[in-house]
Amino acid sequence: MIQKGRNNAITDVSGVKVGQTTIIKADSIRTGVTAILPHSENLFQQKVPAAIYIGNGFGKLAGYSQVKELGNIETPIILTNTLSVATAINAVVDYTISQKENKNAQSVNAVVGETNDGYLNDIRGQHVTIADVQNAITNAKAGPVEEGNVGAGTGTVCFGFKGGIGTSSRVLPKKLGGYTVGVLVQTNFGGVLNIDGVPVGEELKKYY
Repeated sequence: MIQKGRNNAITDVSGVKVGQTTIIKADSIRTGVTAILPHSENLFQQKVPAAIYIGNGFGKLAGYSQVKELGNIETPIILTNTLSVATAINAVVDYTISQKENKNAQSVNAVVGETNDGYLNDIRGQHVTIADVQNAITNAKAGPVEEGNVGAGTGTVCFGFKGGIGTSSRVLPKKLGGYTVGVLVQTNFGGVLNIDGVPVGEELKKYY
């Protein structure tokens, strides 16, 4: 049987850190930022092999082309809401060129993913700031990852239920390489929830 990692989180992969900024204000602002750092060194100088698979072309993912062409990433991976992608790009660029080793950098490929949290959040208000994004990056840490109504998952909805941030990990047996595989998701999609083959959404009459 394949075992979970120590924290059952993406951070069980050696070197990976996660940071989050949760923004909850008044009764209409529910959004945030989740940052994933593949390692703690200078990512622009020590790029990481990467690939991106697009299962839904409706998203506003930034940074795809260079990853597809060169097969690596050179910045933290940022998740936020749809109308904050540009802000996140600016924040990652500022973060990267401010590192002294990158003083000659003239191009930065920020990787930013998003979901539309406009049902629960005043998305048009564009409440995510550059400081919010950089806070998620600089406060990223290893170990347990907070899940649920946090970070980029603060305003998300999934299968008609409250969505959020989720994470998990599995450790392959030594005979299969002993590798640790970690995932982190920002759930925000519709359909009918099925659990172990049971159409829970239909039974509860709660789906879209």
